[in-house]
Amino acid sequence: MERMDAAIQNLRLSGGRITHARKSVLQALVTARTHVTAEDLLNLVQADSPEIHVSTVYRTLDALEKLGVVDHVHLGHGRAVYHLTDNAHQHIVCERCSSVEEVPSRLFTRLGKDLMDNYHFKVRMNHFAVIGTCRKCLKETERTTSN
Repeated sequence: MERMDAAIQNLRLSGGRITHARKSVLQALVTARTHVTAEDLLNLVQADSPEIHVSTVYRTLDALEKLGVVDHVHLGHGRAVYHLTDNAHQHIVCERCSSVEEVPSRLFTRLGKDLMDNYHFKVRMNHFAVIGTCRKCLKETERTTSN
């Protein structure tokens, strides 16, 4: 409940109205405890509030993102996923097993500064994931190639 209360407080501080749809979407994000697509959120929201339409969920996500309460990220080639902004982090995604790991945002601070200093380009670091190979898949590759 703390996380839900904090999300509503964040919404209020951002100047957003507290509506039934917004509370339902926030509750679904808190309940999910992971990154979810808009379709996943729709299913969670409609389980408790079947009257909330798909377009309402998308409009609500857009409004909550503009208010800084929710963020979306692209974890590769799939659909965007959403999460609350209460825990700043970046994402690394394994291109083999599709595992997603959250890493501290500070790991990308230098890259952002270098892009600004050298290219006058301000990057939205939280909008993308870094794609690579996770520890587990690297070990499997090492075992396979050493045999």
